[in-house]
Amino acid sequence: MRRFLGILLCISLLCIPVRGAAAEKYVALTFDDGPSGRFTRRLLEGLEARGVKATFLLCGYRLKDYPETAEAIYRAGHEIGLHGYSHRDMGKMTRAQAAKEISDTAALLPEGCRTVFLRPPGGSCGEALRQAARDAGLALLNWSVDPRDWANHNAAAVEAAVVQTVRDGDIILLHDMCDCSVDAALAIVDRLSAQGFRFVTVSELAQVRGVTPEPGVVYSRFRE
Repeated sequence: MRRFLGILLCISLLCIPVRGAAAEKYVALTFDDGPSGRFTRRLLEGLEARGVKATFLLCGYRLKDYPETAEAIYRAGHEIGLHGYSHRDMGKMTRAQAAKEISDTAALLPEGCRTVFLRPPGGSCGEALRQAARDAGLALLNWSVDPRDWANHNAAAVEAAVVQTVRDGDIILLHDMCDCSVDAALAIVDRLSAQGFRFVTVSELAQVRGVTPEPGVVYSRFRE
């Protein structure tokens, strides 16, 4: 009996690290509407100092204005996705119009950059857009945490809105269009890192959860 109990104890001890690994918390930061020059550069510096990778959903008309910033995002190892060319409502577009928004934006990406996700502005999505995304081999990306940093220019309030609601597997929507959003993003990284969250790109988050994003399918989180 003692030998049997000893074996059970050893087995239980071996299982402890496995349970700990399974409980690890992951979250993905995403940034819409860029690139935007100095704001994006400052954000990149802050993320690099913290060893964090994020996902940037870029607009074609801004890629045209800031190609060197897009190159910096790519060279830093962050994930890049598409946010349409004009930032118009893609959910109301025809299939051909949506396809042109996608192709015109993709043509401006850094050389060698391959994209997995399209985030339509405002998350607006109709069947025509799903078909266009499917044709382009892109999954559609929404979000599960939105602190509305584009409207609320109070960094502390944006930080609190995220920290109070975020859960393992969430995708956080932010922007890199003003200093207060950058301040909030870096504060969020510091607060959540202290709580044991690990920051990954959206594609990495999907991989952790055993999901292969499918073209034309909408994703907003990757939870256990």
